[in-house]
Amino acid sequence: MALVISMSVKKTKTCSRKTVKTPKKTARERLEEFWALFVKEDDVLVVINADPDALACALAIKRLLRYRVKSVTIGYPNEIRRLNNIAMVDLLKISVERLHTLKLKDFSKKVIVDSQPLHLPAFESIAFDAVIDHHPASNGWEAPYVDIRPEYGAASSILIEYLRAAEMKPSVALATALFYAIKVDTNNFEMKASLADAISFRYLFGLANQNLVRKIELSELRPSELNYFRTALTVMKISNRRLYAHIGRVRNPDILVIIADFFNQVNNVSWVFVSGIHGEKLVVIFRCDGYKKNAGSLAGKIYGQIGSAGGHRQAARAEVALKNLAKQDQEFDTKTLIRVTKRHLEGS
Repeated sequence: MALVISMSVKKTKTCSRKTVKTPKKTARERLEEFWALFVKEDDVLVVINADPDALACALAIKRLLRYRVKSVTIGYPNEIRRLNNIAMVDLLKISVERLHTLKLKDFSKKVIVDSQPLHLPAFESIAFDAVIDHHPASNGWEAPYVDIRPEYGAASSILIEYLRAAEMKPSVALATALFYAIKVDTNNFEMKASLADAISFRYLFGLANQNLVRKIELSELRPSELNYFRTALTVMKISNRRLYAHIGRVRNPDILVIIADFFNQVNNVSWVFVSGIHGEKLVVIFRCDGYKKNAGSLAGKIYGQIGSAGGHRQAARAEVALKNLAKQDQEFDTKTLIRVTKRHLEGS
């Protein structure tokens, strides 16, 4: 049964990690409960950690609340740096504002989507009226309306159910955003997904502009970032079907993800480890096929005690303050990456 916590606006519950056994509601019933939160005079703030799924969900909420509230503003705390995300905002003309430029007191209702109140420090001081997400439920917060379904591959699939229940056909821009979001969050259905994701994807296929989707997908690299590939190809080492590359200092850690995904296509390589230094942190990207391997578990085993680490079976990431590294590892290079990683790789 899906973890769906939907409550009326008159009752506020604390969300915990325990599954709440409630009768399964229809999409229309959930939508009506969500709509019941709002009145015509409301100025609504939709808060997101800006990525494709969150941006698409925020657009969908804006559509759902059109004509029902006075205004809807989308606010985000993080800097949008990935070219794909910048292209998505620009090409689909998504109006978003930095959270720190907004005054919370100007908004009578606040919604967070594709995230939860304790996921980022910037969210912790905000009293949310609604939380809609597909990540596992965390505890220590409360909201009048909660719809969390961790078995869904994308939060956008939840919002599509709301739109369809409302009999609102999405515009081309909205359909394109939602379609692209499902592609990204399910990695083209190579990662966790549910039947609901597949149904939503199929529904959107004929409504989305596929040319725009391709333009967004292909907007990955700045010309200046090609130099990182040169470095990666120069320093990479392959040993025992494992590829290692430490890129050095990078302006944006997202380039490490792009390089790791590129190397993950190399034949006869079962593990990829790409690292770099961003600011005062070491960032390490893990890739594998997920078959009898678990990148998330390995990342946690290597770096979990000295930094943040985790992810999925096929893909993971670790971030560690340089000062937390052992003294002999602080002058980090590809040889260091190999040495640190090999300590934990027996049997992998």
